[in-house]
Amino acid sequence: MTVELLVLLIVIVTALAFDFTNGFHDTANAMATSIATGALRPRVAVALSAVLNLVGAFLSVAVAATVAKGIVRLDAVQGHDLLIIVFAGLVGGILWNLLTWLFGLPSSSSHALFGGLIGATLAALGWSGVIWAAGSDGVLTKIILPAVLAPIVAALVSALGTWLVYRITKQADPRKVDSGFRWGQIGSASLVSLAHGTNDAQKTMGVIFLALVAHGTLTENDEMPLWVMAACAVAIALGTYLGGWRIIRTLGKGLVEIEAPQGLAAETASAAIILSSAHFGLPLSTTQTATGSILGTGLGKGAEVRWGVMGRMVVAWLLTLPLAGVAGALCWAIAHFIGGLPGVLVVFAILLGLSGLIYLRSRRNPVDTTNVNEWPGDTPGETTDLEGIAKPEGPAVVAPVAPAAAAVVTPTVVPETVEVAEADRAPRPQALDGQPAEPGTPNRSAQV
Repeated sequence: MTVELLVLLIVIVTALAFDFTNGFHDTANAMATSIATGALRPRVAVALSAVLNLVGAFLSVAVAATVAKGIVRLDAVQGHDLLIIVFAGLVGGILWNLLTWLFGLPSSSSHALFGGLIGATLAALGWSGVIWAAGSDGVLTKIILPAVLAPIVAALVSALGTWLVYRITKQADPRKVDSGFRWGQIGSASLVSLAHGTNDAQKTMGVIFLALVAHGTLTENDEMPLWVMAACAVAIALGTYLGGWRIIRTLGKGLVEIEAPQGLAAETASAAIILSSAHFGLPLSTTQTATGSILGTGLGKGAEVRWGVMGRMVVAWLLTLPLAGVAGALCWAIAHFIGGLPGVLVVFAILLGLSGLIYLRSRRNPVDTTNVNEWPGDTPGETTDLEGIAKPEGPAVVAPVAPAAAAVVTPTVVPETVEVAEADRAPRPQALDGQPAEPGTPNRSAQV
């Protein structure tokens, strides 16, 4: 095995690792609202999303072509140097994905990848190495402009859809409306998952294609190999199945309290915009699109929006391209300074070490299916969900607590002989199959 072939294999493995992080980082784009409203149980939601991401990856290669041929000037660099640029860009993207996942920030995996590639290219080739503009192609047209417009358009479409939904159903039975829209959410969330696979898996396909061109295995005019499509589809599906619970919680509970009609409007708007962009070969940020849609549902209903959370998201969006670019440039500099295969191995070791540290740090405050629907309050230890208050042992009943109660609540124990109104007794959440729902899931009678 030659050194160049070994470097190519390392680049492909790193690309699939990025695809994996893309899957669990962006699961929230499709399933956060369905989990928040109780339309789907958490595990069912991520399993469904994984399958549809797998299928969606085979539907198109237009976005892959943009990534492979629309960022780096292939006439300015070839061979080993191009492989190092691609590798460094991937490492920068992975590290930013993991860091934002740790803090539960729904930043763009796409922009992390593009930022890493652009930063590594600038470090290696200078300003002229990046295709900034080339007619209707280039970074400005295909990446920067959609990044600015996508969340705005998604918010407007979602706000209008939400307003229309509540306008049309205002005279209907609220229980029937809620149940019907939760069924509809299963379809709309599935469509977003399919769209995510179509859009995001292709980005990794494009990167691997670029690496194969650099190695000389393929030419620019060759078709995408089937094994590349299959590998990327499996990687993003596996990542999706693990579920990025931290980001699911932020989008589902941290931005705005979502009801089923809002969830349907947000998911439908996201799916329409993402699928349209994939058709035109625009590597859109599905994260920013989904976030814009969720924000739009809050505005369309006139609900309270947590602008502090939204502000942190916007800061993360603005920092993604430049900081991922800095990471990509640093990785290229390290690999280039050491040189050859040792340089690649050192950067790969740095990636593994930092990834391990981030994972260990995340275990201090784990988020999973049991608390994905609980949003921490401003006070340490406070949550907005009081379902975790346990009943005391023995012949006693815990009195119901009003929503406006203080953050720290001391349960009041009343004698067993005191009758509690039947309406105040919250039934245990049930799924459609009649089995108890998973802990941390909202109390919904039509939950799948």
